[in-house]
Amino acid sequence: MTSFSEIPFLAVGAEEVFAFLLKFAWTTLWLAVTWIFPLVLLFYGVYFLVSLPLRRQERARLFLDILETGIKQGSSVENTLIAVSQSRDSALGVRFHLFASYLEMGLGLIRSLERVPRLLPSQIVAMLKVGAEIGDLGKVLPACRNLMKDGISLVTKGSNHLIMVAFVVTPAGLVVLSTLTVWVYPRLIELANEMGASPPTAMIFLMAHRVLTLFILSALWFAFYLGAFIYVAGPRFFSWISVGFPFVLDAIFYRIPWKRKRMQRDFSAMVALLLDAGVPEEKALKLAAESTANRIFVERSEKAIARLRQGAKLTEAIQEVDDSGEFRWRLTNAVHAQRGFFAALSGWHEALDARAFQQEQALVHLVTSSVVLLNGVFVGTVAVSVFQLLTSITKEGLLW
Repeated sequence: MTSFSEIPFLAVGAEEVFAFLLKFAWTTLWLAVTWIFPLVLLFYGVYFLVSLPLRRQERARLFLDILETGIKQGSSVENTLIAVSQSRDSALGVRFHLFASYLEMGLGLIRSLERVPRLLPSQIVAMLKVGAEIGDLGKVLPACRNLMKDGISLVTKGSNHLIMVAFVVTPAGLVVLSTLTVWVYPRLIELANEMGASPPTAMIFLMAHRVLTLFILSALWFAFYLGAFIYVAGPRFFSWISVGFPFVLDAIFYRIPWKRKRMQRDFSAMVALLLDAGVPEEKALKLAAESTANRIFVERSEKAIARLRQGAKLTEAIQEVDDSGEFRWRLTNAVHAQRGFFAALSGWHEALDARAFQQEQALVHLVTSSVVLLNGVFVGTVAVSVFQLLTSITKEGLLW
């Protein structure tokens, strides 16, 4: 009986199939190693970097949830945090377990948070200090949760920034312009002069101002990549700056409209919570200003406290902190409210948060649109100048 291997055309077919499968496997492996895996790593890296603010926000939210759970159960906050850490849940992060180890050493909540500065945002730590000082952490948790809304605005801004860095403000633009002005344009102008054609005005302008153009592109490139670095570094970068220039950063943040509105939101929320808790007005203003982690607010609150000591009402003294006068009007209405200061001012806090988001995103879109238009003008100028030169050379060639 004849076996399948003895049949010539079947044997040849099996060898071809085997060779095809082997070639397909090697091709797939080569594509995976050279393209698929690097692209997957690139996309994951982009996702990891862009989502950093949300992960920081989620870490802070989880911490606040644990605090609230411990307070509701009536147990010690420190014991609750240590017990959660002993579960060895990887979602808590390394910093949380390091923080819990300081708690086990008996340092206390606030001192342990100061030992691990990047576990929580500085403003949340400042607010928790206020809660520890009045002896009730639960009172300040609503104000802490107001900060959780800021991460969405940061991620939205980061997405626009990523698009600009990836597709518009790239180092390739510098390379292309340098190549054009050093190698391509001089040769084209020389060719046009040999044929008696006049070089385009746009090309002459780019050649005459190539240093200025390169400087502008370099400045844009540096600014956007510096912004990307600040976005990725986050609070760590600002902590580096605050060490060398402690007052400059606070002054800059206070003069940025959306950051000032968010600090005003946090200050107002803390004042309302402290007044509802029965804290004296002077102490409420002092602690609320400290919770913003901004020295400008602290200095202005000291002026308000000085006016209180001179006999002024709280609604009058608060003008030292609020230039617009809106806080004074809101606080005056809240005094007559029956449901407490924080509930009466919650609508204004949401309005401040919405205005801050609107202002921040408006500036981001304005900058993005301006850079895109500038990039379009540059590319269009290069293209038009080249086509004008080619057209001029073609006309002169036809006349010959």
